[in-house]
Amino acid sequence: MNGEILSKVKYPSPNPNIRLWIVTYFSNNLKVKGLLAEPTASGSYDGFLYLRGGIKNVGMVRVGRIIQFASEGFVVMAPFYRGNQGGEGNEDFAGDDRYDALSCLDLLRQLPNVRSERIHVFGFSRGGVMALLAGILSDHVCSVVTWGGVSDMFLTYVEREDLRRMMKRVIGGTPTKYPTRYVWRTPLYELEKMNAPVLIIHGVKDKNVSVEHAYRLEKRLKELNKPVESWYFEEFTHYFPPKINRETLHRLCTWMKNQ
Repeated sequence: MNGEILSKVKYPSPNPNIRLWIVTYFSNNLKVKGLLAEPTASGSYDGFLYLRGGIKNVGMVRVGRIIQFASEGFVVMAPFYRGNQGGEGNEDFAGDDRYDALSCLDLLRQLPNVRSERIHVFGFSRGGVMALLAGILSDHVCSVVTWGGVSDMFLTYVEREDLRRMMKRVIGGTPTKYPTRYVWRTPLYELEKMNAPVLIIHGVKDKNVSVEHAYRLEKRLKELNKPVESWYFEEFTHYFPPKINRETLHRLCTWMKNQ
């Protein structure tokens, strides 16, 4: 059953107020792994689905980052995606791995300390496209945040020459030869189905994921009269200075709680 927890193994937490677990769960009959973080204080919390960027060993889930979000008063689930860190299957790139995110979302909703109707989705970089797909495909999302996030897989192929070989291998060809495969992975074409409010955070000088991804996403959401807010940072790239990063993280968590 998708979202069913198969095992929970305690993981050392550097923060005494946050418990960490490595969770194995089912996604499309694959055993996939992820990191679960929950405040030690008893209570009922909003759920937070954290969708990582990168691929394979690039952009892996970082314990420190997950604890930052859990410390804001969320139960956080961060899938490693199929084919990673002992999980079954082969990693995809905004393809079938979307089901790893959706199964994680179902998992969150079933936890006894999570408000099942209050699930937020956050994606960074490649995780941005995953977060948008989760918001499109699930009726149980109450907000979506994409930070430095991909919104257009065609644009990623054009911009990132260093990723083309990987994209051709994982997706099965180029966007010219197999456009439907790239359309399926590009949420801009399905934003009519997005009901959750969206927050876009992007550094204008980003060279990893150009700000054009954010502009296209914002433009399409506004055309559809969908609720969207954008925070653009003129002087920053893909990575923000630590102080601004922490401040922005706190602001986005406050924004989520107000949705």
